[in-house]
Amino acid sequence: MIRFDYKRPDAVDAAVAAGSERNAAFLAGGTNLVDLMKENVARPLEVVDINRLPLGDITEIDGGGLRLGALATNNDTAYHPIVQQHYPLLASAILAGASPQLRNAATNGGNINQRTRCYYFYDVDTPCTKRNREERCGAIGGVNRIHAILGASDKCIATHPSDMAVALAALDAEVRVTGIGGERVIPIGEYHRLPGDEPWRDNTLKPGELVTAIDLPAEHFTTNYTYLKLRDRLSYAFAIVSVAVAMRLEEGKIADVRVALGGVAHKPWRNAPAEDLLIGEAPGVEAFATAARAITEGAVGQGDNDFKIPLARKAIVRALGQAAAGTPQSQTDKRIA
Repeated sequence: MIRFDYKRPDAVDAAVAAGSERNAAFLAGGTNLVDLMKENVARPLEVVDINRLPLGDITEIDGGGLRLGALATNNDTAYHPIVQQHYPLLASAILAGASPQLRNAATNGGNINQRTRCYYFYDVDTPCTKRNREERCGAIGGVNRIHAILGASDKCIATHPSDMAVALAALDAEVRVTGIGGERVIPIGEYHRLPGDEPWRDNTLKPGELVTAIDLPAEHFTTNYTYLKLRDRLSYAFAIVSVAVAMRLEEGKIADVRVALGGVAHKPWRNAPAEDLLIGEAPGVEAFATAARAITEGAVGQGDNDFKIPLARKAIVRALGQAAAGTPQSQTDKRIA
């Protein structure tokens, strides 16, 4: 680990000013950043500890939505009574991730900003365009079992690791950020980036911008929802494929549905036109399979991860069935319903 300067501001403006310095990094729970620093993957010259900032509250907002403070922990969020009552999809996704100990330290802002778990990104002795812009993507033509099948580029096939972000994508959340130029609000679907020609950029934050809160809309999906996570082991493992579904039924027909995938792309993956294929349809395997094929249209495997394409389609069908039946996947008894 290299030497670095350390600052601990008490106000958001001071934190933003410090974070705008060259090669600065914000530190909250540190469950990802500290690991990256230990491995010499992240080498900030200045660490800005934001834990004194007043960003830890979870509060109701005008219009019936909910504001999640960026420094509220994942566990406090998942077990918050309003989240459990009105946003159970989000609670389920958070509880599907990491361990209780990590969730007690990890923050909401840190969760959506965590970096890929690509083997090549973590190993500084291997090529990776996310670490070094001049290098190639070692996963292309290498070991790529966990890598992207959607939205990848010839520069990077890494996937985003967050479970929480997948649920937020299905719920149409918004991310509030503050920077030198003031505050702005970013729809969650525009927050994370596909790799394109700049895979080192995970999101659309400007230098020095700080996530202050995540806003959930007033629309609730309390009955017909699920978060289905498929992984190599049943606990403390990142998704090979995950599916968040939020659905509303009226008179036996699908009136609204959102389907977000995790573990398959550089960002939580949604395909709104494919979701629209289900509107007005009666829930059923045939309709779900048609939507699954549309949602994964354009999927390309890299060899080791070819299996993800049929797996993702089957997972979408299963998750849509769980949501339609009102039998969401349990994160305690993790056998697939």
